[in-house]
Amino acid sequence: MRSLAVLSLHTSPLAQPGAGDSGGMNVYVRELVSALAQAGVRSDVYVRRWRDDLPDVVDVEPGFRVVHVPAGPADLVKEKLPEVVDEYTEWVGHHLRETGDTDAIHANYWLSGLAGHRLKHELSLPLVSTFHTLARVKAETGDPEPDRRVDAETEVIACSDAILASCRAEVHQLVELYGADPQRIEIVPPGVDHAFFSPGDRRGARQALGLGDHPVLLFVGRIQPLKGADVAVRSLAELTGSHPNARLLIVGGASGQDGPAEQVRVRGLVDELGLSDQVRFVEPQPHHLLSTYYRAADACIVPSRSESFGLVALEAGACGTPVVAADVGGLSTLIDHGQTGFLVDSRNPADYAAALAKILDSPDLTADMAIAAATRARRYTWSTTAARLRRLYGDLTARALVECS
Repeated sequence: MRSLAVLSLHTSPLAQPGAGDSGGMNVYVRELVSALAQAGVRSDVYVRRWRDDLPDVVDVEPGFRVVHVPAGPADLVKEKLPEVVDEYTEWVGHHLRETGDTDAIHANYWLSGLAGHRLKHELSLPLVSTFHTLARVKAETGDPEPDRRVDAETEVIACSDAILASCRAEVHQLVELYGADPQRIEIVPPGVDHAFFSPGDRRGARQALGLGDHPVLLFVGRIQPLKGADVAVRSLAELTGSHPNARLLIVGGASGQDGPAEQVRVRGLVDELGLSDQVRFVEPQPHHLLSTYYRAADACIVPSRSESFGLVALEAGACGTPVVAADVGGLSTLIDHGQTGFLVDSRNPADYAAALAKILDSPDLTADMAIAAATRARRYTWSTTAARLRRLYGDLTARALVECS
């Protein structure tokens, strides 16, 4: 395996997670490509130039480069990105022809998938696709996407030589909602960097963040309707009767077209419920610094409407923090109900509050959950993910699966 082309049109491994459109996908691309480099797979990550002051190429580490592709104005909003896919694809194709040593393409998200689909056929290279989210899954949760995205995902799924799924729930979604060939789906879950995310001193973490001894709940994620920050706030409100000193930290910024309005709505909800002294909004943090917030919390709440995997839940668990999460997608796989946290099969804040109260009221249960969560998280490492993908890329290249029906 000489070189891998990683397509990440709309989100950069260099961007701050939790701000704008940056989130778990940024972390996934950065950590995966870093692990691949350490496993001997040299990768170029092709990202649309999203700031005018960015250099053409950033050498992140040996074997890991970010290549900035000129495709549309830097400040182009996400909703307009389909208009520059062709420009992005043409530029990347020209660059790959010039280098001449790329063995495979790994596309992330449907926009990159469109580019990968075309480049696969133009350059006779195998295509691996990771979708991260799926339009038809989002539609089932009341968050419809344009038909062009559904059509594009269907086309890319049919063309890809391999489709990566993070868990069995995603396999089911790909097969049932898109007619994907199960033989082409590989379950390869993301990992977690245990050098940063591991159990630590809760008291020290709280002192570092200026927190007292009161119960602390944590929400980490972009503020957009899909992630459910409002459910976290309402869950705190439900808890105030039995835990009047509980605090909620919301770490993240507005994201997407609806993000600014959602941020205003959530802040308004805090004021409306009389929780302004109990909720602290924290700007997006450098990824490795999130470990301090996880360690400081009694519980992490992840009330997403849908979640293909759930890196926040995994990172919290790796730090020994129980998680109360929606029983959806990858979260259903990551959380062992009653052992590492609780799964909630509803959008009712009272149900989340009841689960959170069990953790806050049961020190012995919390201690057992902390150990179980950290132990379970040890199964997930980026080195394991990279090793599996290295074999997959090699197999695809060797078989030269460059044609599809």
